[in-house]
Amino acid sequence: MVISSIDLKDGHVVQLKNGKDLVLQRDDADALIGDFNKYGEVAIIDLDQALRNTDAKGNTKNTELLKTLLRRGNVRVGGGIRDVKKARELISLGAEKVIVGSAAWNSEPKQGESILNTVFLEELTKAIGKQRVIISVDAINGKIAVKGWTETVDIPLIEGAKEAEKYCSELLFTCVEKEGCMQGTDMDMVRALRKAVKCRVVAAGGVNSLEQVTELEALGCDVQLGMALYTGKVSLQDSFINCLNWKKAGDLIPVIAQSPAGEVLMMGYANREAFAKSFQTEKLTFFSRTRNTLWTKGETSGHFLELVKMRADCDRDTVLATVIPHGGVCHTGSFTCFGSDPDEKSSLERLFGTIAERFANPRPGSYTATLNAERVREKIMEEAEELCDDAETRDEVIWEAADLLYFVSVLMYKEGVSWKDVYDELDRRHKEK
Repeated sequence: MVISSIDLKDGHVVQLKNGKDLVLQRDDADALIGDFNKYGEVAIIDLDQALRNTDAKGNTKNTELLKTLLRRGNVRVGGGIRDVKKARELISLGAEKVIVGSAAWNSEPKQGESILNTVFLEELTKAIGKQRVIISVDAINGKIAVKGWTETVDIPLIEGAKEAEKYCSELLFTCVEKEGCMQGTDMDMVRALRKAVKCRVVAAGGVNSLEQVTELEALGCDVQLGMALYTGKVSLQDSFINCLNWKKAGDLIPVIAQSPAGEVLMMGYANREAFAKSFQTEKLTFFSRTRNTLWTKGETSGHFLELVKMRADCDRDTVLATVIPHGGVCHTGSFTCFGSDPDEKSSLERLFGTIAERFANPRPGSYTATLNAERVREKIMEEAEELCDDAETRDEVIWEAADLLYFVSVLMYKEGVSWKDVYDELDRRHKEK
């Protein structure tokens, strides 16, 4: 599948030729990640970190922008990650994986020494786990490139890759000579790399056509795209569809729809045209086997499924679609096809949504709509005291805790804080340790 790349330099989104010459620059990172994440993972690279263009605190002109993007999708991040503390910080801020380049290599190994910086890599995998580590095996003329591709070390690509996979879940290979040139990548080198290692391989640098994306997928390699996306040479929609395993699945691929909270809503089938329509309309579309035609969920009931993103499974023959349901999903009227409850299950997110609706459209007699900032803070203190001092039985704890969570949710709404923001902070604290 395709991994979209957002390269940052001097606070802008850029694309460079051979890692040096500026070809394009733009300032719509928020819009880009929102679009890219619909189709797959997103790689964000801080080029200034890679080139050591940092201030006294180790930050770059991209640091704040990078932080705002890390929880906007399934993000991997790279560029100048040289110590465990930095890697752990990025994971705690929302990165799913970190890409390690120069720091992974022993640039001048002596006789009998490893070509890898094993001390660093062992400490890194112990701190964040091997599954979160990607090692760059970028190469110039078959030799490992380091320091923002400004130098090479005397380590052959294949030899380096075989050693590196011991410390990571995947390898990122960039053919630097081809990077940004739009002339196609070095397929012979990719084939040799794919044959040499067992871990996941992501190819980058020069890929310039849908045909090459499809060819690399057939080899068992994912593709990281930059210039080809920004210039319109390759479509993410077409890449996603072409990379699915149609040979194994036939003309129809199962699509599982789930809510953003992870609740399974329904399952249907989609052909190429259905996937294309889903992406184009941002409403989940299937192929009806009984009627032999495309159908967009909700086209008659109005209960459509707003598309957030799609992800193919490891075999590329099943797709998971994350959607926002607008009304009951099942034809029986139930919220999900796998249950009989007509309503969405209670959750903090559902409570928050109800509170937001009460303030936006206050109903006669609505208690929620009468709460101002001062009163809701008073109620939180009151309910917390009742929970701590008065609740003695299990039922009383449940009752008082529910009251407290309600008023906390009202305060959060008034302050522009969502439960996702709170979950993200808890996740950050968990991963920081």
